[in-house]
Amino acid sequence: MMTSKSLGTMEDAYDSPPWWYDIRGLFILTFAYNDTLWRQVRFFSGHIGDNHLDVACGTGSLLDLAYRYRQMSGRVNNRITGIDYAQAMLVGAVRRFRKRGNVAFHQADAAAMPFDDCAFDAATILNSLHALPDPAGALRDIHRVLKPQGTLAANILLQPEGTGLLARFANRINRWGQKKGILNRAYRIDEVERLLLDAGFAIRESFRKGNCFYVLSDKP
Repeated sequence: MMTSKSLGTMEDAYDSPPWWYDIRGLFILTFAYNDTLWRQVRFFSGHIGDNHLDVACGTGSLLDLAYRYRQMSGRVNNRITGIDYAQAMLVGAVRRFRKRGNVAFHQADAAAMPFDDCAFDAATILNSLHALPDPAGALRDIHRVLKPQGTLAANILLQPEGTGLLARFANRINRWGQKKGILNRAYRIDEVERLLLDAGFAIRESFRKGNCFYVLSDKP
């Protein structure tokens, strides 16, 4: 269960200028996830709904790339709502999307969002589920605010496989992230699947790339 103390700790971990999060995030993506930004942009750009919710949006950098990729591909970006608990992160997101009237941001707890039931067609949670103090609560609330047949596209940091140099380096980054407060924990695939199923989702497809698990789920 998320407490005010855990939320405060999480907010303290994101008290730097927004540009720093983007630089740090690219480093973590490369060496902890062992994944590529291009793969993430392609995956998430394909699952933005007409009335869309982006949970734990951070500075909005990856959402912005997915948004732009959709435009270049001739697809429409309709209404998008982003939420994040850390105000410092939202500063960057608001600035990045300030000229796009179809995108709005709110400071909110992912496990207790201020939205009506069945309000959104689709949701994404990008590089963030493993950072949340209460991932089970966040998934339950995402399920609540999605319409029936709504989709959730997510990725999550996995525990590194093997004992080679890359795995040891990824583990060191993960330990640093936990100490810093930007990582709750890395997961196993079966743990992620159980979290989704317990929240009421049906898993449509999933795959692993490096230490990153991608999953597309539906609200029955």
